[in-house]
This record gives sequence, C-alpha cells and structure tokens, in this order.
Amino acid sequence: MDTLELAGRTFRVTRARASDVPALVGLLADDVLGRGREGEAMEPYLRAFEQIHADPHQLLVAVRDEDEQIAATVQLTLLPGLSRGGATRLQIEAVRVGASARGTGLGSAVLAWAHDWGRAHGATLAQLTTDGSRTDAHRFYERLGYEPSHVGFKRPL
Repeated sequence: MDTLELAGRTFRVTRARASDVPALVGLLADDVLGRGREGEAMEPYLRAFEQIHADPHQLLVAVRDEDEQIAATVQLTLLPGLSRGGATRLQIEAVRVGASARGTGLGSAVLAWAHDWGRAHGATLAQLTTDGSRTDAHRFYERLGYEPSHVGFKRPL
C-alpha cells in the first residue's frame, strides 16, 4: 500500500492477512488492559478477521518493519450517516505500536496515513475512543488534533 520512512527506518502499510492475526492479537494483548481482555484461542479472532476482511467499509492494517515483522496495527471503518449533512465518519480502532517501534513516530505516521485513507474514501470526520484510564493515549490523540468531545458508554450484550 504505502511506505513510511521514520527515524532511519522503513515501514510498509499493508492490508492485514489471515496469517497476521496471531501477531496482531499479540499487539492487542501487549498492554495493561489488553492482557486481561485478549485470549489465546485464535479461532474467534480468525472469524472476526474474515468478517472485517469481507466488508468493503473496513480495513485492518498491518504495518511491517524492514524484517517484515508487524510493528503496528489499526482498524479503520467507514460509517456513512445522516447527521452532519450525510457525513461519512472514519472510525479508528485498535491503534497499537509494538515495543520495537515505539518512539519512532510510527503511531503519528500511521494515524496521518489513516486520515489520508479516510479522506480518499469520502470521510469528513475521524473519530475514535480510548479507555478513560489511558492518559498517555489521551495526550497523544490531543497532540494530533483530536478533541475529547463526547462521553462514551458501553454495555455487554
């Protein structure tokens, strides 16, 4: 898809493949909240991957380093809506940068890439949620121009 040059390193932004799922789940589990949320059985993740992969409004990204190892991920969803004059929103989920690439600017670069992808696909607004306890993430998103504009609610079904 695209190449990102950062801190003397090269990263490739690619569409995730089924074979990437274990590494992507590893990134999701590699933080305080993820350790308690993510499981070891790959079958549910593979089923979810197939649904995401088949949906033309979604893109699951695997960012690969020079050794083809997955260094980051993000899931993008286009949400057409009636509000804001029929605006399409870019929903950004599961932003993760692996330990080997932290501090390189990869997180900022991946989100800039995601914004460009969203604009190219008709989105006029990017939105994301982050756990209330992730104060470092809040500062990161605010540095990128995001504003804490809503209160989110979740409910198990």
